[in-house]
Amino acid sequence: MSASQTSDVPTLLVKIFGKDRPGITAGLFDTLAAYSVDVVDIEQVVTRGRIVLCALVTKPAAGSEGELRATVHSWAESLKLQAEIISGTGDNRPRGSGRSHVTVLGHPLTAESTATIAARITATGGNIDRIFRLAKYPVTAVEFAVSGVETEPLRTALATTAAQIGVDVAVVSAGLHRRAQRLVVMDVDSTLIQDEVIELFAAHAGCEAEVAEVTERAMRGELDFEQSLHARVALLAGLDVSVVDKVRSEVRLTPGARTLIRTLKTLGYQVGVVSGGFTQVTDDLRERLGLDFASANTLEIVDGKLTGKVTGEIVDRAGKARLLRRFAGEAGVPLSQTVAIGDGANDLDMLNAAGLGVAFNAKPVVREAAHTAVNVPFLDAVLYLLGVTREEVEAADLA
Repeated sequence: MSASQTSDVPTLLVKIFGKDRPGITAGLFDTLAAYSVDVVDIEQVVTRGRIVLCALVTKPAAGSEGELRATVHSWAESLKLQAEIISGTGDNRPRGSGRSHVTVLGHPLTAESTATIAARITATGGNIDRIFRLAKYPVTAVEFAVSGVETEPLRTALATTAAQIGVDVAVVSAGLHRRAQRLVVMDVDSTLIQDEVIELFAAHAGCEAEVAEVTERAMRGELDFEQSLHARVALLAGLDVSVVDKVRSEVRLTPGARTLIRTLKTLGYQVGVVSGGFTQVTDDLRERLGLDFASANTLEIVDGKLTGKVTGEIVDRAGKARLLRRFAGEAGVPLSQTVAIGDGANDLDMLNAAGLGVAFNAKPVVREAAHTAVNVPFLDAVLYLLGVTREEVEAADLA
């Protein structure tokens, strides 16, 4: 029966509450079946062992509604459940135009922050149609299905609110594309891994302070990325190539990195990394983690020694965005279906070019410019922004 056909049809909303147990749903509809009603809608939620089951059905034949009500109440009482039956007409009112998924991450997620987010959605003209918990570990993640407001203004409004109250909020358009194949591209240093690779090399060269000073100059805007890269790499001149293996062994993956990649791959996503660091490390990560794409700068090695130079095209801020587009083309994925994750200013072009740009434990300027931010120390929390539940993550672990 179509929406137009049910708009003026008398209906009954049957609501069941109580302690959950196997067979409640089957029992309710078995009871209703005796009255030859049609099912218009069903919603069921179980929270801490308590069930709320709602069934919207057409009214039974004339003269039998009273008997239906009495039978449903009697059945509910026999199971120590409560029943409520409300008469009405038709189905739910049509959802407003503009539909989005709003994912909220909290560690913890407080009642106060939830109230603030909900109020902000209402203030933008949006209506919350449904709320669903995605995860309770390692963070609490809930998803709001919102209608009545376009995605971009809703994202802008909630980004400001999220920053003020200290929760992470992602807003994406609803639709089939959310479950379509995607490409996820990550920065490496301080995103996929906890370290800065240049600093690991500098420790072996005994020039950590000098590298840190150049980095600080770059952060002050006195050097651009390419200048700072050449200046820092020059300090590594003369290092034996055996240091590469030592650095690879010292790299520490960010908590949740393996889970993120394993789950994405199980779901059929393609995953890549782009880095202002070095292929001597990213190629190893690509092999270890089963990545589809990897690109970075390459340290020049001659006669078993680092020369203090890099070879090939420099991967800088613009280069990362360019590589995202190249990877998307090779993967056959529209740019709108890409996800980029990074923490630094040199990731901004990539974050803005992607369909969804995620600032991961990033500096304020990056958080403000990205589509959304994740400020918990677990990289796999990004999965919840894509609508993946914790149960699906755990199922991927067993695949």
